[in-house]
Amino acid sequence: MSVPAAPHDATAPPGQARKAAAAAWVGSALEYFDFFIYGSAAALIFPKVFFDSSDPATATLLSLATFGVAYAARPIGALFLGHVGDRLGRKKIMVFTLILMGVSTFLIGCLPTRAQVGGLAPVLLVACRVLQGISAAGEQASASSMTLEHAPPGRRGFFTSFTLSGTQGGQLIATLVFLPIAALPEDQLLSWGWRVPFWMSVAVAVVGYLVRRRLAETPAFTRQAATEGVVKLPLAVLMREHWADVLRVIAGALVASVSTIFTVWALAYATSDAVGMDRSAMLWVGAVANLVALAAIPLWARLSDRIGRRPVYLAGAVGSAVTMALYLWAISTGSYPLTLVCGVLAFGVVYSAANGVWPAFYGEMFSTRVRLSGMAVGTQIGFAISGFAVTFAAEIAGPGGDDWAAVALFTAALCVPPVIAALSARETHRVPTELLGERPRREAAAQETVTA
Repeated sequence: MSVPAAPHDATAPPGQARKAAAAAWVGSALEYFDFFIYGSAAALIFPKVFFDSSDPATATLLSLATFGVAYAARPIGALFLGHVGDRLGRKKIMVFTLILMGVSTFLIGCLPTRAQVGGLAPVLLVACRVLQGISAAGEQASASSMTLEHAPPGRRGFFTSFTLSGTQGGQLIATLVFLPIAALPEDQLLSWGWRVPFWMSVAVAVVGYLVRRRLAETPAFTRQAATEGVVKLPLAVLMREHWADVLRVIAGALVASVSTIFTVWALAYATSDAVGMDRSAMLWVGAVANLVALAAIPLWARLSDRIGRRPVYLAGAVGSAVTMALYLWAISTGSYPLTLVCGVLAFGVVYSAANGVWPAFYGEMFSTRVRLSGMAVGTQIGFAISGFAVTFAAEIAGPGGDDWAAVALFTAALCVPPVIAALSARETHRVPTELLGERPRREAAAQETVTA
């Protein structure tokens, strides 16, 4: 019995694909600039501004916990924003999340300190952080869905990688902004200096809105709405037809623990009394690693378009377990050159393999009608756990905060579920866009047709 020919991908013209990739990069960079300046401040400043500085260890632990609060809010935001995105379109979510992030980040820069209002200060900080988390819940899923559905055949990995390149760009900009801030005298840093990056979020929101409002809705979503119609309850369909893939994405998203531990816990550890490294020097390590990641992410993504998502993702997940241990060991030696080399290897090169491929890898597991919901719910539950990895790491590191080996083992353990998820997933890099998320038999038949 012959297999019917698979329909061709109905993708947008190349110009639209490039515009979608550019909008994803710029928007993600601007949004995650807001998100990551919080991480730097949580490690370096907030323990002294919002918490009891007479007990530095406890203050740092509480400050890092507020970093994780946004990740706890993400699943809630994902349920709402995923539903709206699959009902009303990807573009509306991309614009909304950017504005929400800009407003909440600006408000953080205006908050009173503990010395001014006492215990109310950390409460207000947590409230703003929750709004940041809700915004971030829809950002990557909507941008990844937008670029995937605009991408030409055979290049979905490359185009969707711009979302994560933008995230790394935002982290790089946030680090560079904090370099002169961190160099301020202590009294100026803790009084007004730390607020400046947060106030800059107003410009962030304006620029991002101007870029994204001109973007057209995806052909895949438009076609779905015009033919079969949008799903009334995307979450119900998602749980009925794609529950296994949602579990895979949740497990896969735990690889983001590598990023949170590198960005926040390792920075706090390196600049603590246990090691005593200079905070500006450590910010430069992060900046260089992010710069390398900007180049590495699209290269890994292009490789995944050739050989598949699974092998590239697996290389990143397994490699990160090893190289993060090297990085934390390098910090423990107090050697700046060694820390820089290991940091660039771990975060700039190896982690970028998994980080650059997951937008396509996860997005290709779902059909158009529930893609945004599937990516948002799956990733944000996994990211919620990853966000609190920083708090767990601080506990695991012991009273002195210097047990880096225990944190390295903890990080490696968090890389195991992503490996299992990837090994159990289907390879989809050659499946036409309109057949993604269909039953494995149909996807396999379509892949055989394309290969032939």
